[in-house]
Amino acid sequence: MARDVTYSSYLDLARILAAQHPASDAHDEFLFIIVHQASELWLKLCLHELEAARELVIADDLDPAFKMLSRVAQAQRQLISSWDVLATMTPHDYSLIRPHLGSSSGFQSAQYRMMEFILGGRDPKKVTMHEATPEVADKLRAELARPSLYGEVLRLLRKRGFAIPQGVVEGELGTPHQSIPEVVEAWAQVYRDPKTHWDLYELAEKLVDLEYHFQRWRFGHLKTVERIIGFKTGTGGTAGVPYLESVLKLGFFPELLAVRTEL
Repeated sequence: MARDVTYSSYLDLARILAAQHPASDAHDEFLFIIVHQASELWLKLCLHELEAARELVIADDLDPAFKMLSRVAQAQRQLISSWDVLATMTPHDYSLIRPHLGSSSGFQSAQYRMMEFILGGRDPKKVTMHEATPEVADKLRAELARPSLYGEVLRLLRKRGFAIPQGVVEGELGTPHQSIPEVVEAWAQVYRDPKTHWDLYELAEKLVDLEYHFQRWRFGHLKTVERIIGFKTGTGGTAGVPYLESVLKLGFFPELLAVRTEL
């Protein structure tokens, strides 16, 4: 019965609050665990909204999709602010935790990878690290086999009569999208006449918001790692700060940035 539901039972707090298992006696490991667990919950919400928004784009029903994309942007703000909390950890604090992390790394976050894939930042090689969990690897491969959110947006542009070349979306399912002049021109038409193409104009700006916040999250990650461990190699085997710097160059919607130069 609904009257038997409590705040704690509805949110399953007993399991959530019992899910922190520090491997050391370091005081700050509790912070380290909670920040990453909370981030995974925000990522779960982002995926929930992005997947639903993509279906609405496919259906050419953009108004409710705008709400979902705005919600993702707000969730991204929460992810970005989490770096400020984690940055209260000093190099000494982290040195007490790091030996207990083994080869575990945020680089292994399947939800982060899925969000990259849905937005269009696709690299099949990144599925490899998830092969130890077959159901996760299968989900990532299934995502690579279908158009990204941006791919569906380009299909919508074609459906609306813009000159999007055939095969653009289908030819890039498993790779990062590269800027295409015809797509830049299509967005230029939208941006030059927003009154005529208002919903597409708003959709474009919602996508720019997502990329903007994603890059802010990446930059926050970079500066937090730099502050805490300097230029050490990452626990997952990456180059650490140099790797995070290289990732900052990877965008999702190149034409939406290129069109700003055209206008």
